[in-house]
Amino acid sequence: MIESQRHSYHLVDPSPWPISGSLGALATTVGGVMYMHPFQGGATLLSLGLIFLLYTMFVWWRDVLRESTLEGHHTKVVQLGPRYGFLLFIVSEVMFFFAFFRASSHSSLAPTVEIGGIWPPKGIGVLDPWEIPFLNTLILPSSGAAVTWAHHAILAGKEKRAVYALVATVSLALVFTGFQGMEYYQAPSTISDSIYGSTFFLATGFHGFHVIIGTLFSIICGIRQYLGHLTKEHHVGFEAAAWYWHFVDVVRLFPFVSIYWWGGI
Repeated sequence: MIESQRHSYHLVDPSPWPISGSLGALATTVGGVMYMHPFQGGATLLSLGLIFLLYTMFVWWRDVLRESTLEGHHTKVVQLGPRYGFLLFIVSEVMFFFAFFRASSHSSLAPTVEIGGIWPPKGIGVLDPWEIPFLNTLILPSSGAAVTWAHHAILAGKEKRAVYALVATVSLALVFTGFQGMEYYQAPSTISDSIYGSTFFLATGFHGFHVIIGTLFSIICGIRQYLGHLTKEHHVGFEAAAWYWHFVDVVRLFPFVSIYWWGGI
């Protein structure tokens, strides 16, 4: 840290990544619209936008890791910002999933005549909730226990145990994702099969996507732990990953009860 600095805050240097990320997002959005309608060059613009966006994410996070781990700019005061910001992000995610569960509950509690006045709708096949869905509902909280183990290992200064715990977390997450794919392959309905198919695949699909993002998050934390970046005094990135993973764990209970079990009755 600069010796002449007399405060605990990090005054960031000018960076090209905010504007490059904005341009990448713009190209991705415009390219996606062009591709869906289908305009010539839409797929190319969409691909270039995604590549540019992913590159910006990589180099921006690389710079943040350098500032926090190597340059020591992330003091305890600075760490409050990412913590509060990530908690607010998780709150927004709660609202996101609430919309899907609200749609499912509304349709199942008051089924309209267009779907036969019953739930599940007439002619729609459903999965047995006590097979793969129940198994996955056990697997995901088990991975949450593993990430808690990793957190306690970091706080105790036991680096190897933290790595082992994160390996267990990622392994269970991959098993969950594999079973989810198997479940979709065997599903007797599709996303276009009335309101049931729409709510089922949107809710479970977006949850599965969040599991994949959380898995990547945990892999990065595992690599950083192996490289010695995380200490018991400084591991905000891991805390964010753990909070996100516990959020994904808890959310899994809601689709199991409201969609698999209630929808399968």
